[in-house]
Amino acid sequence: MSTTSPDLSGVEWLKSSHSGNGGGSCVEWPPSLEIVGVIPVRDSKRPQGPVLTVPKAAWPAFTGAIRGGGLPAG
Repeated sequence: MSTTSPDLSGVEWLKSSHSGNGGGSCVEWPPSLEIVGVIPVRDSKRPQGPVLTVPKAAWPAFTGAIRGGGLPAG
């Protein structure tokens, strides 16, 4: 995984339906963005903050680890 990404200015981001309205963990991604091989994600509470790019091949393991509590919150 990488913390570098292509220019994402002007991209429309979609908040995860699992984020809820309670102000908790808010993850979003640009579903219409065509980036070969990676999925960019960011914290919706910090839209100017860093973007994490996850390789598409690693996405199922990444999201599974999040669902299973295998990644520390921070």
